Amino acid sequence: MNAVLIAVGVMLVLSLLRINVVISLVMGAFVGGLTAGLSVSNTIEAFTGGLGAGAAIALSYGLLGGFAVAISKTGIPDLLIVAILKLVKREGDSQRKGLAKGLIFLLLLMMAIFSQNLIPIHIAFIPLLVPPILKILNMLQVDRRLIACILAFGLITPYMFLPYGFGAIYQQIVATQMELSGLKISLSDIPRAMVIPALGMVFGLVVAFVLYRKPRSYQQGDIEVEELKADVRISNIIFTVFALLAALFVQVGTDSMIAGALSGITVLYVTGALKWQEADHLLIEGMRMMAFVGFVMISANGFAAVITATGHVESLVAKSADLFSDNISLAVLIMLIIGLFVTIGIGSSFATIPIIAAIFVPLALELGLSPLATIALIGTAGALGDAGSPASDSTLGPTAGLNVDGQHNHIWDTCVPTFLCYNIPLIVFGWFGIVFLL
Repeated sequence: MNAVLIAVGVMLVLSLLRINVVISLVMGAFVGGLTAGLSVSNTIEAFTGGLGAGAAIALSYGLLGGFAVAISKTGIPDLLIVAILKLVKREGDSQRKGLAKGLIFLLLLMMAIFSQNLIPIHIAFIPLLVPPILKILNMLQVDRRLIACILAFGLITPYMFLPYGFGAIYQQIVATQMELSGLKISLSDIPRAMVIPALGMVFGLVVAFVLYRKPRSYQQGDIEVEELKADVRISNIIFTVFALLAALFVQVGTDSMIAGALSGITVLYVTGALKWQEADHLLIEGMRMMAFVGFVMISANGFAAVITATGHVESLVAKSADLFSDNISLAVLIMLIIGLFVTIGIGSSFATIPIIAAIFVPLALELGLSPLATIALIGTAGALGDAGSPASDSTLGPTAGLNVDGQHNHIWDTCVPTFLCYNIPLIVFGWFGIVFLL
């Protein structure tokens, strides 16, 4: 049997059984290597040789985590929360309540989007922003499943489409892995190829507003929230804005999230917005927050290296091309579904790309897909499953903020709604986009 299928199958089954993703990747790689006839030493050599490809991404995540925690300690999030509470606590008629809902939805959506691109702090904003407004959401009888869908949209769509922040990381991974798999592309082509799949996410967000528009009652219990500080120094606000701008412009100018995050941290250090005596602890805390994602990325690159070393990719491509040569549309659909299950299993779109690119790029070339269609295939297949995966940051983050009072179930209130609202439209729009770009 094909070693690639066995390796991916073992990794996926172990992940679905809730075995640690890093361990699942390592075990899947070893089983695949041994199945292909590689010796233990050759399998280890291939795996360790591939680890370096994920080092830059892992360091980017670590520094961004430290930057995020540092920003959270400047007091800027507290000011934002206090402003929201003052606005939505005002008494008024149903029209005012409707306006309050709309403003909350817009704020959460913008913060989720900014957390991926403009202010790359990832999910760090959720536990800072969501728990303090849960009582207000309860009062307005907002269905928290809608909030989970709003947050998931903002955490996923930007990195698919916008080449900034985490989007730059994701698209760099796509370009690098496609080149390693035999197809060199330009980074500027990725946003063009991902327009239609991104529209699928927009359609899913509209569906979420329709499905979860009705009022839903929650018990108005005590929600523990850290005391908010509204007396933030003006200088801290100014210096934090400078740090964010420095991180953004350096990242854009150098195409390096490492340089961008480092420049933002440096500004916070030099200006005193980040206290020197607290800096080491805060940066370590932030790096620890993102360390798991970094280890997954490194392990996934080792996994992909073993898959390539088996030499079974070529045979899989040849057999698949023969099987689907008369029906490219069906081949594309099956590849998207494979991407869905792989991402759901490991919980990371970023870690999925090295795995599927090694298989899908040669197959796409064999089937005659254009470079833009291949980009859309890899980018969409990687993003599929991020919404709905129990192990994904895009579901774990919203649940962490919405379940502080124990009234939001991770599977049924976050994973299932986001799966239905985003994965199904993403398959449909992604398939159409790939076929359109053929």
